[in-house]
Amino acid sequence: MGDLVTGEAVALELRPARLPSRALAVLLDLLVVLAGYVVVSVALLAATASLDEAARTAVAIASFLLLLVGVPIAVETLSHGRSLGKLACGLRVVRDDGGPIRFRHALVRGALGVVEILLTAGVVACVASLVSARGRRLGDVFAGTLVVRERVPVARIGFLPPPPPWLAGRFSGLDLSGVPDGLWLEIRQYLGRMDQLDPQVGRTIAERLAGDLAARTGAPVPPGVPAAAFLAAVVHERRDREARRAFGAGGGPGADAHGPSAPPSYGAPAPPFYGDHSPPGAPSPGAPVSSSPAVPQVPPVSGPAKDEGTATGFVPPA
Repeated sequence: MGDLVTGEAVALELRPARLPSRALAVLLDLLVVLAGYVVVSVALLAATASLDEAARTAVAIASFLLLLVGVPIAVETLSHGRSLGKLACGLRVVRDDGGPIRFRHALVRGALGVVEILLTAGVVACVASLVSARGRRLGDVFAGTLVVRERVPVARIGFLPPPPPWLAGRFSGLDLSGVPDGLWLEIRQYLGRMDQLDPQVGRTIAERLAGDLAARTGAPVPPGVPAAAFLAAVVHERRDREARRAFGAGGGPGADAHGPSAPPSYGAPAPPFYGDHSPPGAPSPGAPVSSSPAVPQVPPVSGPAKDEGTATGFVPPA
């Protein structure tokens, strides 16, 4: 990704276009422009047959500058950096800060493009693009622009599996403020693709991510809880907290009929990749679900809990 920073100090994740895609876009543009130039030149040659040599030369130079230089500049200015070839290849010219280009940017790129592309057959532009870390030619360097990819293939992340029912709400008091966004992204990517991984490889990755998450939160992974189930439970806890902050205390995905702070109901059984490490008292995946309405339990005002394991399905170590 390109490390582009806007004037508001916002980092942009833009992928710079490389030489093959840029060369193909330039080739398409040149084919269209040269075809129009040939047609116009033939028409002007027939129309200026009665003029002298100097007049015909002036008309030829004017048509060259107008069609091969002026038209690409006008197209990039009006389309905000998307010529026909760039549109076909999914590319776009932007400023260094990620904003759309203006006429002065297109003018500098077009003027230097005559030397880089037309007069040297693209040799100078290719060498400059190979030397530049972001694939920029001299026109981009002097104009302060960058050619980026608009159509970036996005990796599809599968459905995030819900945690086992006996882990629902177990980590409601966990401090998640110290977990960086990069670790959250790794965990979500793993949970979305865990069913596609080799079981041994997936278990190793889950244990590593669970260790990193436990180190960031300051709370170890509970004994007997599979690493994948621990990751899923913490990710859903974070999602529920964000939903409560976004929708307020009166609604949103985290609120139900029992009140805004009630934990979400996970009716789906634990997927097979969580393992068979359910603690005593946890419902089995094939156990029938009672159809009677759930009755909210009111916690006592004071005094220790009588049986913590019956409420969560997980008995903490002594």
